[in-house]
Amino acid sequence: MQFLDADDVPLVSYRAVRYLEAAARNGRMKATLTAVTSLDPARGFQYDIVEETGSGVIRSKVLRAALEAERRAWNADDRQRAALNRANYDFGPEERLDSGLVRIAIRPRRSDSMVVEGTILVTDDRADLIAVEGRLVKRPSFWTRRVDVIRRYSRIAGVRVPVSMESTADVLLAGRCTFSMQYEYEAINDGPLPTPAPVAARSSGTGARH
Repeated sequence: MQFLDADDVPLVSYRAVRYLEAAARNGRMKATLTAVTSLDPARGFQYDIVEETGSGVIRSKVLRAALEAERRAWNADDRQRAALNRANYDFGPEERLDSGLVRIAIRPRRSDSMVVEGTILVTDDRADLIAVEGRLVKRPSFWTRRVDVIRRYSRIAGVRVPVSMESTADVLLAGRCTFSMQYEYEAINDGPLPTPAPVAARSSGTGARH
């Protein structure tokens, strides 16, 4: 399969501003968070929160928790549990779409809260990954009944990187919960990008570094 055999430039370092939002209880509880995130081979993944609004519970239990979970995964080198490779997934069949993309079914080879059952979208010519859509095969906690996710990717400065993530979950006592995260990259693999995200310039420097 061309997607699996592609010789990609690995993402080894970056700096990106992220915008996180979450809502629960039919929108009665909601919150937003803006953070400057970075990855460095020596220091691992770090984040600096520069702005937060809304529900303290959502900010603590969802938004901050998402960044902290990513920090633990990167720094424990646990990312291979979610990698799109033959160790984690069976692939196929393929379906060519009128849009010029190819939809490929993915079926996890094990039960894990970091893998999804669903599909990936890749370009027909280069087999560039565009999106992953599906449902987590193992719920992350007793309180969460199911989680549907959409992860989108793009190639920036020659490197394939995540650009957004959305999820919906059915949670006991809270009902349907939504979560989204957007990325704006300032640098990739030590190379600065021409249009850095403006929020970084507005940072007061009072955020909590982790």
